[in-house]
Amino acid sequence: MNPADYPTAWDHPPTRRAWAGHMAMNGLGLIGWIGGWIVLLGISTRTPNWVVWVFMPYFFYGAYRAFIQVRYFPLAFHMLRVLRAYPWQLLLGVPRGLDEHPDAEDKGIWIELPSPGDRTKKIPLTFVKHHRAYWWLKRIGGPRTKSALKAQLEPLWFAGDPRFLGVVAARAKGGSAPRRLHFLYQPSAFNKAAPRRQWEDASPADLERARHAGALLLDAVLRSR
Repeated sequence: MNPADYPTAWDHPPTRRAWAGHMAMNGLGLIGWIGGWIVLLGISTRTPNWVVWVFMPYFFYGAYRAFIQVRYFPLAFHMLRVLRAYPWQLLLGVPRGLDEHPDAEDKGIWIELPSPGDRTKKIPLTFVKHHRAYWWLKRIGGPRTKSALKAQLEPLWFAGDPRFLGVVAARAKGGSAPRRLHFLYQPSAFNKAAPRRQWEDASPADLERARHAGALLLDAVLRSR
């Protein structure tokens, strides 16, 4: 069965496994960085003082990476809410770029996705959070990016509503499962300080679905409809 034929992305068994694997890697990464910090701290207390200075770069970097690793968990649960609310779309030839998009709400790497309200209208989503974005950076690339790398994003898997938030993924080997799940969102769906879009083509059902998927600041808009 085509992944796009399931009612939601979460109903697609390979997607559930991909998300579980993503969480497992998050957990192992956190344990690894904290565990390494503790082990080296224990070694340094039983060795000459100069050994502490040898380990010092890791103490700082390991603490930083453990902090970054913790930040992956909220993003993973945002991802889960989106996958439970929206089906997959398998999109070919998605416009993308590294330069600043004139219609994007933020600067950075962007992809253009069709609006659910008007399929002829393209809405840019940027990689607001740069954690784990390097893999995408290399494949979105520019004119010099190898075609073999660009091909790894064909088709692009997308679940969500680009007016608010979504999850992108690349196809795994065999094409029946997603990999490299990444949460994307419009700053205006979460941040009061961000310029608010009008969402003229978003129906009350669209707004309600986005709210269930985790978007904030929509209550006032819903009350006005």
